[in-house]
Amino acid sequence: MNTKEQLIRHLEETKVLQTLGIKKTFEKIDRVDFVNTNYKNEAYEDYPLPIGFGQTISQPTTVAFMLELIDLKPDHKVLDIGSGSGYTTALIAHLVPNGEVLGLEIIPELARMGKNNLKKYGFPNAEIKCKDGRLFVGEKEKFDRILVNATAEEIPKNLVKILKPRGVMVIPIRQSVFRIHKKESDKVEFTEYPGFAFVKLK
Repeated sequence: MNTKEQLIRHLEETKVLQTLGIKKTFEKIDRVDFVNTNYKNEAYEDYPLPIGFGQTISQPTTVAFMLELIDLKPDHKVLDIGSGSGYTTALIAHLVPNGEVLGLEIIPELARMGKNNLKKYGFPNAEIKCKDGRLFVGEKEKFDRILVNATAEEIPKNLVKILKPRGVMVIPIRQSVFRIHKKESDKVEFTEYPGFAFVKLK
């Protein structure tokens, strides 16, 4: 059974964890607070864990990789889709202390779990709502960053639409992670990183 320190050392040794701010966030936001009771003794292992309803809390390597890709700044407004047990929402909230984070979770029971877990840290800048991220249009809301925690079949156009110019979305598409950069002209550039496995975006 690994400790939190051993997990973080592993993430550094495998070069997936490269930024000091993200390392400090992994030290502060404890994965054990976001896993089910039956899996507490596996919280610091580097693999996904079930959180119920066919969903998982993602592998720490994958979470760290996606956080490095998304390049968060302290004042960013961030949309976290498929927030599950609230782990990524909490990590992001710690990384954007002067910004705000909206987590979306379609499964009501998991949305409640995520809200309760988020309360453990008392973030004033983060909330989780029970909504379908695939259909979210946010009315007039625009986001600097969008993180999607479940795989889609194609890039969701509605999410590109609510991304600010110069904004970045990190999203799994099939078995790859994509970094999508929206230009001032509303054109997008994307970079593909293959070799991942995610639950499907419901």
